[in-house]
Formats: sequence, C-alpha cells, structure tokens
Amino acid sequence: MLDAIRNFFRSSMLPPDDAPPQTRDRDLRLAACALLLELAHADDAFTDDERQHLESAVRRHFGLDHHQAEDLLYHAERARQNAPDLWQFTNLIRESYSVGQKMVLAEIMWGLVFSDGELSAREDYLMRKVSKLLALDMPYLSEARKRAETGFDGDAEPVD
Repeated sequence: MLDAIRNFFRSSMLPPDDAPPQTRDRDLRLAACALLLELAHADDAFTDDERQHLESAVRRHFGLDHHQAEDLLYHAERARQNAPDLWQFTNLIRESYSVGQKMVLAEIMWGLVFSDGELSAREDYLMRKVSKLLALDMPYLSEARKRAETGFDGDAEPVD
C-alpha cells in the first residue's frame, strides 16, 4: 500500500526522468517560483517592492524577458494556490538542484523577504521550513541570509 502511494506521488508530481530537458526545466522553474510566491504571501502583504524584486529575480536568474517572467509567475501562482502543501515543489527542487543551486535559490528567497524592509515571524518560519524541505543545512541557510542582508546582488549562476 505504501509503495502504491509513493509511486502515485512520483508519477503525478515529478516529471519522468526521461522527460525532455525543456519540460524538466519548466517544472523546476515553476516549482521555484511557487516557493517564492508562497514567501511573498507569507506575511499577508505582497507589496509592490516584493513584486518588483520577485519579477526582477525571476528574469535575471532564469534568463527570461518581461512577458516570459509574467507568464511563469502567473502559472506558478495558480500552482501555488492549487497545491495542498509545499512538498511537491520542494521535493522536485531537492532532488534536482545541486547544493550551489539551492544556495542561489535561498539567496533569492531571503532577498525577497527582506525587499519590503522587514522580516515577519511568519516569513522567518517559512524560510526555515522550506530550507528543511529542500535539505539545505542551517549553515548554508545562514550564509544565504547574510549575503541577502548585505546586499548581495545575485550575480551568481542561474538556478536552473
């Protein structure tokens, strides 16, 4: 029974290993954006500063133009709203990203939560939760936070 449940989640939540690279890249981008949007909504105030920061980060790190970024964020928002939890997003990223890619994503996430000038308790909690789900150790999370707090401008490699 447990194997049947695991197989269901693997087949319905993750792209197959033999999926074309474009499909896997799209799914990874969607998962990363859904997590970013979850963070943006964590304090119940998705500000203009957060929205601009998010779109800029998505464009820069995924190499997208304005319309592509808007389209990705639109679909990610729909996926986020329809998801029962964050597992489907974090699991795909955890299994696909290297530690370096997870670090870049964590830096983007910290930059997003700091972009409105304050860190709410809910945002802090969600950052820790997502980091655990991504299997990103606390020293890496702390380093990503320091880099975001000191104005790291995100010139690292794209996360996909």
